[in-house]
Amino acid sequence: MTSISASVAPSKGGANSRWIGRTIIYGLLVFFAIIYLMPLFVMLVTSFKTMDEIQNGNMLSLPQSPTIEPWFKAWGEACVGLTCAGIKGYFWNSIKMVVPAVAISTILGALNGYVLTKWRFPGHTLVFGLMLFACFIPFQSVLLPMATILGSLGRFGNTLRNEIGVSLGFGNSTVNLVIVHVIYGLGFTTLFFRNYYEAFPNELVRAAQVDGASFFQIFRRIMLPNSLPIIVVTVIYQFTNIWNDFLFASAYAGSGESMPMTVALNNVVNTSTGVVEYNVNMAAAMIAATPTLLVYILAGRYFVRGLMAGAVKG
Repeated sequence: MTSISASVAPSKGGANSRWIGRTIIYGLLVFFAIIYLMPLFVMLVTSFKTMDEIQNGNMLSLPQSPTIEPWFKAWGEACVGLTCAGIKGYFWNSIKMVVPAVAISTILGALNGYVLTKWRFPGHTLVFGLMLFACFIPFQSVLLPMATILGSLGRFGNTLRNEIGVSLGFGNSTVNLVIVHVIYGLGFTTLFFRNYYEAFPNELVRAAQVDGASFFQIFRRIMLPNSLPIIVVTVIYQFTNIWNDFLFASAYAGSGESMPMTVALNNVVNTSTGVVEYNVNMAAAMIAATPTLLVYILAGRYFVRGLMAGAVKG
């Protein structure tokens, strides 16, 4: 009887300690989640309040008379500098920039990873090392060299316009930003795909070569269909970085109707017509943040899964 009681006691003590440990861990997680989400909560509730309620109430309180007028005003009437046409045009500018930049950098990164792992050539390690080094180059150090390159492309576009009547996009602010983000993001996308393809079975590639498949046939029919996890990772990473970029956007398209969303949002906040409309500013910020929030909500669960997919070889 004594031995049975002695064996039961430690198990109860172990269960209690595990319960206490889990309570502490989950309590800390909830606490830090609340701290992290507090700014988002304040932005969201403020965007549905009237100015009188904002000026006379608590910023953490829920709106007493919810209104969506600030959202409509931010979209179609907010002043961006001297133009009071809302942020809708600049929102579509960002879409036109982000979609091709993400698509091109993802495809080029997949091709680079494919070549560096399955079609290795003399010096491939050096090439990959140089591309990896490019990931650590700060944004600020490439501003002037990139401006020189974009200036040359602009002059080339003017030459084409004089010769054939069209510039083919060279010199266009949106095209310039696409080029900048593709070049700067290529090191990261190559790193992602190279690590993923490193764990991909070489036997499948060799079997396709024996069957007479060409370089691009293997890439299109074997590699890409099996690359969905890392494609999702790359798209999320590139989309978030490019959409939220402010430095390149302000340097190369920081004025006029071609500016992207981040620059326009900064101009909305800094534009004052006598009264700072916090509800309109918060609504504009929420509109600017919506695409990245949707990307993480819809594809976020695949992000960690994609990162881990190429972590184990064999």
